[in-house]
Amino acid sequence: MNFVTTLLIDTLLASTLVFIAFWMPQTNSYAEKSSPYECGFDPMESARIPFSMKFFLVAITFLLFDLEIALLLPLPWASQTTNLNSMLTMSLSLIILLAISLAYEWSHKGLEWAE
Repeated sequence: MNFVTTLLIDTLLASTLVFIAFWMPQTNSYAEKSSPYECGFDPMESARIPFSMKFFLVAITFLLFDLEIALLLPLPWASQTTNLNSMLTMSLSLIILLAISLAYEWSHKGLEWAE
């Protein structure tokens, strides 16, 4: 009986959420909401307008640091290995590389948005 009750409640809750998600956004539609968003540019204008390369430099820097941080995520599990010295050497070298890269970007003003 508990399984049937749980299944019924879950199905009812999922159906209610799907119904709300389908009908709620369509009730208050306006021009900005219904127009496509293209990286902050108006899609009806020319696509060949000049833009700052700083945006792409900051995006690439973010991706670089984000991917290197993703390499550090398994460290708590890797610390349980039998070869602790090599794991610590590799993780500390990665952290030092991140710190040096951040210092380099900071010293060359690569993290400042204003020109």
